[in-house]
Amino acid sequence: MPGIDDNRPFIPIRIAVLTVSDTRSLEDDRSGTVLASRIEEAGHILADRTIVRDEPDEIRATVSAWIGDEAVDAVITTGGTGLTGRDITPEAVAPLFDKVIDGFSTVFHMISFPKIGTSTVQSRVTAGVAKGTYVFCLPGSPGACKDGWDGILANQLDYRYMPCNFVEIMPRLDEHLKRAKG
Repeated sequence: MPGIDDNRPFIPIRIAVLTVSDTRSLEDDRSGTVLASRIEEAGHILADRTIVRDEPDEIRATVSAWIGDEAVDAVITTGGTGLTGRDITPEAVAPLFDKVIDGFSTVFHMISFPKIGTSTVQSRVTAGVAKGTYVFCLPGSPGACKDGWDGILANQLDYRYMPCNFVEIMPRLDEHLKRAKG
């Protein structure tokens, strides 16, 4: 049965949160606040938090800086995953991925469907691994951030979660990069 194995230690990881929005500030960024609160309540470290406009170069530059920073293990973005012309987070971030985590989108939609029905198809959530760092792109609503964290990330970013989790494979995420160098 899947669940927490209390015989394993909790291992906090360092997570950066990026809100993508043309209109939000830290004071009224409810989605970023939801994620930051849940990260810290779970015992993880909020490595950084910022907001950038819906501009591909700004999104990519921020995420690139974090994936190049050894003080960041995972990045969670919120916003820009819809269908409008300004929703470009997946396009901005996908070129950075070494591997796509296809199942993240599938499971997110499974969690979302009972709550919002077929409206879930309007979300283009995505996730991947970039230079050994996890990157998760969630929608910009607080409810969707709760679904993404509570339904997927709280468990997968907990080393105690069995039968497997993202944390236990972190040391091996960039093996292909090490092989290429030498």
